Amino acid sequence: MPKVIVGLSGGVDSAVAAFLLKKEGYDVIGVSLRTWLSDSGEEGRCCETEDARRIAMSLGIPFYPLNCVDEFKDKVINPFIDCYLCGRTPNPCIECNRYVKWERLMYYMKVLKADLVATGHYSQIVKKENGRYTVKKALHAAKDQTYMLYRLSQEQLELTLMPLWKYSKDEVRKVAQENGIHVAEKPDSQEICFVPDGDYAAYIERTTTSPVPGPGNFVDEEGKIIGKHNGIIHYTVGQRRGLGLPLGYPAYVKKIDAERNEVVISEEAALFSREVICERVNFLSIPGLAPGERIRCRSKIRYHHKEQDSFIEIIGEDRLKITFDEPVKAATSGQSAVFYDEEDCVIGGGTIL
Repeated sequence: MPKVIVGLSGGVDSAVAAFLLKKEGYDVIGVSLRTWLSDSGEEGRCCETEDARRIAMSLGIPFYPLNCVDEFKDKVINPFIDCYLCGRTPNPCIECNRYVKWERLMYYMKVLKADLVATGHYSQIVKKENGRYTVKKALHAAKDQTYMLYRLSQEQLELTLMPLWKYSKDEVRKVAQENGIHVAEKPDSQEICFVPDGDYAAYIERTTTSPVPGPGNFVDEEGKIIGKHNGIIHYTVGQRRGLGLPLGYPAYVKKIDAERNEVVISEEAALFSREVICERVNFLSIPGLAPGERIRCRSKIRYHHKEQDSFIEIIGEDRLKITFDEPVKAATSGQSAVFYDEEDCVIGGGTIL
């Protein structure tokens, strides 16, 4: 049987993925990628090394803790901060998957002379009739993670196993309980690993060496000043809470203008749009789109957004336009849009511009 490197985070999903692969007869090696340490030495929830080590010991597989802190800072943390300073709202987990987790797993796959890598993601890898690899929605949609995986390369997908695609979370926990895996009831991580308290603005202020934009003006859609904001890093498009604006109607953030240090405020109706422009496009199930080609799909503009009927087309070099049948709310610069076909496979995705 092939030798497979399994990324062990210390959580129940990757633990059960390793267990299932070993049960199938694979020669399994556990690898934990340490990506972040707090000032007090605390690890992020994505890389709890001691839990990962105990999992490997209980499964009787070799275990290697590997340091990726520098790569994570360069590929994830610094772009995350730069994005917020420019008035955008990033999704660091997508960048981490492509440029840290899979890059390192693939590297150590070669170092350890293994054949494949595996993770505990809830997604199915499929090979389409055209020979290209993509990710397909997990059998249980509640835990589907295809949105987070659209930026993976063809080589990464070809050499990856995701054995949890047909399991529900409850089933995964049951497998762990029945087989003595000690993290069976460990809670899921709900936050960005390097900002465990969820206060992104405070993290940026104490971490960056770049100038942080200070207070500026709230303005309405006509540019009229209607109040003072605390700094653009405190806001995101679609935000309603915490604005402190007694306007007599529900107010929302429509746009963040970093150049003018302004936050544009509108009513809810102004947040809807039918057209969304993306950059940094990555195609999975197809090699790309020709100029003028327009294909039907279903697109989603954030992780918890239900995908909606749409068309996609190339409108310039590394520029793609999504045209939705019905307007979508609060498309946010810096977030990702992901496109699906009728079989729930990812066509591709890009960063909302």
